[in-house]
Amino acid sequence: MNARSEPAQAGPDAPARPPLVRELLLVAGLFLVYKFGRQLATGHTAEAFRNAHHVWDWERVLRLPDEGGVQSLLLHGDTLIHVANTYYAAVHFPATLAFLVWLYLRRPAHYVWARRVLAAVTGAALVLHLLFPLAPPRMLGASGLIDTARVFGPSVYGPPRTDSLSNQFAAMPSLHFGWALMLAIGLIVATRTRWRWLWLLHPLATLMVIVGTANHYWLDVVVAAALLGLALAVLRLPHLPHRTRCALPRRRPEAGRRASAERPELVGAGR
Repeated sequence: MNARSEPAQAGPDAPARPPLVRELLLVAGLFLVYKFGRQLATGHTAEAFRNAHHVWDWERVLRLPDEGGVQSLLLHGDTLIHVANTYYAAVHFPATLAFLVWLYLRRPAHYVWARRVLAAVTGAALVLHLLFPLAPPRMLGASGLIDTARVFGPSVYGPPRTDSLSNQFAAMPSLHFGWALMLAIGLIVATRTRWRWLWLLHPLATLMVIVGTANHYWLDVVVAAALLGLALAVLRLPHLPHRTRCALPRRRPEAGRRASAERPELVGAGR
């Protein structure tokens, strides 16, 4: 492979890959904390709806775009809205897991960095879920939006009153968007192909999906991006050794000039 697509190279200076069993436990723990932490915020229905009205009013004051405009685009056809619902339900966890697995196998140093950033963002998000329970716009009558997953399918949520598997009042921040944006940033940093910027299509598609399906407000996305930016500022990627283009050591200019000066004497000695 060429240096543009494979900047990392095995060698004495290459970072060691973390122990597999330990990383499996850490990543599994991250997902379990994510699920369990959301459960802790259940039972705050009245507060979640009060906060939802506040967020809706704040967005109008800030003159943010109406979420209904995105939803109307998706509602042009049953196929499009069904694809959006499927993307929301099926891409979030598998894409993040595949991202971490690839980094672990091909970019160990980037993997450790990305895992720490994701853990920090997730932990901060869980704290906000507890402090600021928020009903999504699909539950807010004032929004005028419909629950596209319930109407068109597929849906990952049951009725809010009986859904014991997920906390539906944890809209802010949107970890769907935060994780998707980190996936794109991580792959852009870890690769050198000219096409790597296309990874930004994933968070862009995620943004359109989570807003268009009425699962998140614009402010949920803004807060998620802010948390990710803070985590990236604090948890910086460690310095990585540069890949050399050739296995042979480069000769210093002084050595080249010294060899040129000595060459006439060597030639004369052979006569």
